Amino acid sequence: MSAIEPEVETLSQRELRNESGRVLREVSEGRSFVVTNSGVPVGKLIPFGGPNPTLAITRPARRQGGWTDLSIERKHADRTVSEMLDELRADRP
Repeated sequence: MSAIEPEVETLSQRELRNESGRVLREVSEGRSFVVTNSGVPVGKLIPFGGPNPTLAITRPARRQGGWTDLSIERKHADRTVSEMLDELRADRP
């Protein structure tokens, strides 16, 4: 397996919409495209069953922190939510 990927052509969202037949025909022939939206790459069209794209993993994912680490103290209300809503509704004309 080669680490070198074939040349990939960029394709705007508009070109994909207007020329979908041609694009799908070329993908079925083995070509790959990077789809862009306003010049920003958003996806990649590759032939089905083709080689999986290689991604360089610079570091493994690691979960850090979370809500429990914030040490937030819960406050208990002296009224229920229903009571607060009724009060707010009473202010309406």
